[in-house]
Amino acid sequence: MAKARATRARKSRRWPWVMLFLLLVLLALGWFFKVPAQGYAGVSTAYSARVACSCRFVAGRDLDDCAKDKLAGMELVTLVEDVEAKSVTARFPLIASDTAAYREGFGCVLEEWDD
Repeated sequence: MAKARATRARKSRRWPWVMLFLLLVLLALGWFFKVPAQGYAGVSTAYSARVACSCRFVAGRDLDDCAKDKLAGMELVTLVEDVEAKSVTARFPLIASDTAAYREGFGCVLEEWDD
């Protein structure tokens, strides 16, 4: 009986170390994949904003209908329109955001990027 309690006590002391190890692994993976994730998010938002703006303000379709035109793998990108500014903003949560606006004679163009 005492031996079983000692074994349980040892196992209960391992949990903080196991959790710390898992946290460190997740942080390392996040650091390792940071640049590819930012690149993917930047391209996804720029593409989605430009295509959705053209769909909405050139083709005259509803934004919900335009959201169907996103490519597979872009499910995390959200679209928000500003009817007065004739623009669409695409956002990838916590990483990237891009806006495309309709310009007479040019169609939809992306706003300049800040480095």
